[in-house]
Amino acid sequence: MTPHVSTFETAEPALLELLTHIHTGKAQLPDFQRGWVWDDNHIRSLIASVSRSFPIGAVMTMAVGENVRFRPRHFEGADEAKGKQPEVLVLDGQQRLTSMYLSLFSKGPVKTQTEKKQEIFRYYYLDIAKCLDPTEDRFDAVVSIPETKKLTSDFGRRIDLDLSTREHEYEQGMYPLPAIFDPAAHMEWTNGYKLHHQHEQTKTQLIDQFNMEIWLPFQQYKVPVIRLTKETPKEAVCQVFEAVNTGGVSLSVFELLTATFASDNFHLRDDWESKKKTLYDIPALKGVDESSYLTAITLLTSYQKQQSTNSAVSCKRKDVLNLSLSEYQENSILIIKGLKDAAQLLAKEKIFDIKTIPYQTQMIPLSAICAFLGQKLQNDTIKSKIMQWYWCGVLGELYGGANETRYALDITGVLSWLNGGEIPATIRDANFSPLRLLTLQSRLSAAYKGLMALLMKKGGCDFVNGDPVDIQTYFDQAIDIHHIFPKAYCEKQKYRRELWNSVINKAPLSSRTNRVIGGYKPSTYIESIQKQEKISPDRLDEIFLSHLIDPGKIRSDDFAGFIEHRAGELLTIIEQAMGKTISGRDSEEYLREIKRIQ
Repeated sequence: MTPHVSTFETAEPALLELLTHIHTGKAQLPDFQRGWVWDDNHIRSLIASVSRSFPIGAVMTMAVGENVRFRPRHFEGADEAKGKQPEVLVLDGQQRLTSMYLSLFSKGPVKTQTEKKQEIFRYYYLDIAKCLDPTEDRFDAVVSIPETKKLTSDFGRRIDLDLSTREHEYEQGMYPLPAIFDPAAHMEWTNGYKLHHQHEQTKTQLIDQFNMEIWLPFQQYKVPVIRLTKETPKEAVCQVFEAVNTGGVSLSVFELLTATFASDNFHLRDDWESKKKTLYDIPALKGVDESSYLTAITLLTSYQKQQSTNSAVSCKRKDVLNLSLSEYQENSILIIKGLKDAAQLLAKEKIFDIKTIPYQTQMIPLSAICAFLGQKLQNDTIKSKIMQWYWCGVLGELYGGANETRYALDITGVLSWLNGGEIPATIRDANFSPLRLLTLQSRLSAAYKGLMALLMKKGGCDFVNGDPVDIQTYFDQAIDIHHIFPKAYCEKQKYRRELWNSVINKAPLSSRTNRVIGGYKPSTYIESIQKQEKISPDRLDEIFLSHLIDPGKIRSDDFAGFIEHRAGELLTIIEQAMGKTISGRDSEEYLREIKRIQ
């Protein structure tokens, strides 16, 4: 049994030591960390807590090593750390440590903001008398003053506090916090304070008491630190960061991999942005985000490895994080081509844009399959098999949950099937219940969008202009899904909503045709189309048949007959797309529900 090895250790270094490491660059931030955002009141509250030796929470760091390499960046204000190689990276504690460093260690004004997000510059002081008064709130003893070192009121006409000279600081008893960790500056200030007050006994006792009760605790203040060791895997870093991140913004795998690749001077985000421009020129690919893009690359990479090493195929978070730069660079090109090939396949299925794509997630295995096949994708038999798998995923509604396992099953299953292997799990598992037709009510359902695409593929022509739907007419004529028996008419007749609002009573039609249909019963709008558009009854009947509509039923306003007939036709094209028989078409339950119109 392999012994358990801890991936972390704990320590309690002095705050001064942590801030010194920030200053020298020994401690830096991973590049994926967001910027410092704390406001003035947060800083004052933090200083007050430290001054009273109250805990401010643990800090988490990670040792820099070969196992996990991220591009580092120095803490805000720590300019001397530029170009230095860190020993540790701070995963949690950036806001607190930056606030401490800027207010206590750096010499310039702190760039912060008000509670209303207005940018301000501040110096911080401790009011000596208030610090030593047990009745005073320590927060009020922490004084924030503008970079002019003057507090004013009445629109700047009255000066309420002037600390613009060292003598003014002595006179007001305001200790400058940047001196707290600088022994020479601290001694110079305290000696100057005593001299300014001519070593008056009460003032000398006050500063001595301040040194004992305030200054010394700052020197002794310790911060609990959890140190992740060099052996900590990348996926653990990601999970830990999200668990401890108090900013409420989760860390994406893309950001973490960006930081990893940056250590090799490769800018992942810039590369993705340039590739995204070419992808987004194709409407069907506008839903591909950086996460699905990386997952597709990882899926392809993992499958390639399986072919040579017989390892398991996987594209979970840990696998994405373990993607090497060389693997990314090689397979990102293949995946971009695979995505474009996938979009071409879908266009032939009358799926043209992000609105009509049933499952965005299914683009991941589809693009990886296309990328691996390359030129073999031109084979008609291969394309037909791929589309059978695709439609089984859509109409079987198998891509609605967590999908990484299915991605792996599908790329191995489909590619094996294309080489004479067994039918893939998605085709085997896919099932469509006839009663599902009644519950497909909106485009939120993948099967609903899929059925509309199949109707367009079947050759459904527009009622008014007679044009079949292709990519040109889809966009030019604003093709969308509309009721055949209009909503207003059906509600007036008190037909069941489950029937008239279901996919059975829907068709892909132009916006112009939808206006002609209006709220009229079919026989009325049919007569209008024939007269105004000069379409012959025979031609219009052909158009109805292209939508799997029985011309006799719609012309006679036979809603019940129309529903029963069209439901059967829809089940037939579903069977054709999935390549398998739908059971239950003749069941008593189905026939009862499909015939019950009110």
